[in-house]
Amino acid sequence: MAQINFGGVLENVVTRDEFPLAKAQELLKNETIAVIGYGVQGPGQSLNMRDNGINVIIGQRRGGLSWDKAVRDGWVPGINLFELEEALEKASIIQYLLSDAGQIQAWPTVKKHLTQGKTLYFSHGFGITFNERSGIIPPADVDVILVAPKGSGTSLRRLFVEGKGINSSYAVHQDYTGKAAEKAMALGIAIGSGYLFETNFRNEVYSDLTGERGTLMGAIAGIMEAQYNLLRKRGHSPSEAFNETVEELTQSLMPLIAEKGMDWMFANTSTTAQRGALDWKNKFRDAVAPVFEELYDAVISGNEAQRSIDSNSQPDYRVKLEAELKEIRESEMWLTGKAVRQLRP
Repeated sequence: MAQINFGGVLENVVTRDEFPLAKAQELLKNETIAVIGYGVQGPGQSLNMRDNGINVIIGQRRGGLSWDKAVRDGWVPGINLFELEEALEKASIIQYLLSDAGQIQAWPTVKKHLTQGKTLYFSHGFGITFNERSGIIPPADVDVILVAPKGSGTSLRRLFVEGKGINSSYAVHQDYTGKAAEKAMALGIAIGSGYLFETNFRNEVYSDLTGERGTLMGAIAGIMEAQYNLLRKRGHSPSEAFNETVEELTQSLMPLIAEKGMDWMFANTSTTAQRGALDWKNKFRDAVAPVFEELYDAVISGNEAQRSIDSNSQPDYRVKLEAELKEIRESEMWLTGKAVRQLRP
């Protein structure tokens, strides 16, 4: 491990220098890794491992859209693509990458194939942390680990193809064999992580649910809508409102933040922009701080988990989700965004 100074706090991280791919391949050479679920994380993680020479198979319901996608991605029925139970039986490591609601539904089937010495792998701490709600309680004679990429499966795959990687957290919930941590690190490298930092299942799900509802998705979507709507109400055109709200942020400023940080982005804007941003930053921070407190309390209480379980388990969930996404997609703001993207050189 490498010890890195993060803002004055020393943390141990696992990089590709300390844990090269060759070491991961050696540790996993006798393992059969079954990726259960081919939705959000499944394709990226499984394809990256396959390209890295790891023995991977896919477990999926035959005939569904995900099965067809797996075939298009080069997985071969009867060779490395199997029905769920056959894949579970063959596996020594089960990567449980179904949705949280899907994991609850499939758990009785998965549990009966968790025989002594196998490894159960998650990319989200949800099912284990909220096990009183999910019912996911693994047997005592298996390893239970987590590797959670800090990004979508699509991004994980794209960056891997580009020779880059998304940072991931890793955790050990149960170490039956004495090798759980080593397996987690090996799998983290095998799926193409940039570097790995240690956490636990509880902290992973608390930070993840807060981030998704906060700055990563919910908060940024709400702030964009608020500013766009204000500009339109005050007489600005859709194009002007969208460019000042979204396009400049995503195409110009966010890359600068990613490159060297917020101060670097500020340093590369006009003095008027710098002054205004610095003067208003704390006002926005203080305004939303109570909302984040409310959000975090809702996460740790389990209320957000229960809401997800209840809504995602409904038979018409996909229909309702598509209706909500359609409302966003067909709003003036995002129809304007579609037009703006088509005008990019």
